[in-house]
Amino acid sequence: MQNAKRMLWLSCVGAVVLWSLWLLYSKLLAEVATDPVARALIESGSLQTNLAVIFDMIVRSVAAVSLQAYLLAALSALAAYAALAWYDRIALIHLNRHRSISWPYIATCSFVTYALGHNLGASVLSGGLVRLRAYCAKGLSPGEVAVLVGLCSFTFGYGTIILMGIVFIAEPQIVQSLVDVIPRLNLPAPLVQLIGAGMLALCALYVVGSWRSFKPLRIRSFYVFYPKLPIVARQLIAAPLEIVAAAGIIYFALPEAGNPGFMIVLGAFLLSFSAGLLSQTPGGIGVMEAVFLAIVHTMPPSDVIAALLVWRLMYLLIPLAISLPIVVAFERAQLRRNLS
Repeated sequence: MQNAKRMLWLSCVGAVVLWSLWLLYSKLLAEVATDPVARALIESGSLQTNLAVIFDMIVRSVAAVSLQAYLLAALSALAAYAALAWYDRIALIHLNRHRSISWPYIATCSFVTYALGHNLGASVLSGGLVRLRAYCAKGLSPGEVAVLVGLCSFTFGYGTIILMGIVFIAEPQIVQSLVDVIPRLNLPAPLVQLIGAGMLALCALYVVGSWRSFKPLRIRSFYVFYPKLPIVARQLIAAPLEIVAAAGIIYFALPEAGNPGFMIVLGAFLLSFSAGLLSQTPGGIGVMEAVFLAIVHTMPPSDVIAALLVWRLMYLLIPLAISLPIVVAFERAQLRRNLS
């Protein structure tokens, strides 16, 4: 039975990825066809030829990104990972274990955790294993690590809801952009704004619950315990900061012509990244691109894909390349310590 469920889940994930990649291919092919020479190649070529033409177009779009844009994107990536390290620090303060663990250790552990989790998928599981090894080496119990992982995940979710609420109120038409992908999202703007206001009210309730020391909030078998107000205050800053910085990578990599503005880019990032997390595909490959292209439709698809490639480079691939030697060095140090 367990194997059947696992196969069903993998089949669903595979179907989502294939559908997303086909949608992505169709949009890029339509853009390529606007050029007469490229259209002639496509009409007389095979799938391999079409992919080669699309690849050449995307390479040119990536090369067109300015050095200044790359520098700003890199700074945004650094800010995002600094905020992610703050997630761990906040959780350790909640556990009252922050005094015995240095900031550099926390930052390194957080960096490796998210670099692996974002690339491999199932970030709670993969991130939990990294944190279990790293923080147990510093004296935390498995139960404390579980609380830390849960609070970090909650902090990210909390920031997502806050910013999504703001986007829905300020730019309610963003949901309409996804109607072709998900027809059920054909919602009137006032209803979208009402949903956004409800999200912000829910976030405000969490703050009030901490301030007034409410009893734990029960959602079926799940309990939300209200941390102390200083912890919540830190969450209110750290979570939006990380998400805004991560979205900033894409925003800076997009050209000025046809740029819909940061609020739309932020909303597209929130929706596409959330869809990628829900699909559990490594890096949200295919899913993020499909959702992003549906929302940011004022720009050529190749420019959007180029910006997303810059994001993957800065936020996923470079951190992964840096984190792997760190993991190997940590495990070797632990092995030497156990043998001595």
